[in-house]
Amino acid sequence: MLKDKVKSKEATKIRIRRRIRKTVRGTAERPRIYVFKSNRYIYTQAVNDDNGHILASACTLEKGFKDIHKNFKNIQSCEKLGEIMAQRLKEKNIEKVVFDRGIYPYHGRIKALAEAMRKGGLVF
Repeated sequence: MLKDKVKSKEATKIRIRRRIRKTVRGTAERPRIYVFKSNRYIYTQAVNDDNGHILASACTLEKGFKDIHKNFKNIQSCEKLGEIMAQRLKEKNIEKVVFDRGIYPYHGRIKALAEAMRKGGLVF
């Protein structure tokens, strides 16, 4: 029974991810910002889907981020991560992006990350 429940959760995640990726696509001028949450850290990547390149990335696992924040899973750390990601994309002259929340609902830490990127000057 438990094995079937785990497989159905995985199938649900795959179905949600495919549904979102049908509509969300990144280009060189407007990359897709993908968010992944693990149990400890949060990762973001700016992806050009035309040729499959990662243009910029940021995560709470980075050395400079670890020195500033002690907790990596709260809303304040997500806001700081959004500011860092916006700054890295601004350095590469990218202002318009597409936000891909993945399988996660748009509230809490994901919403804080997106709002911080908007405050940093990204348009999506």
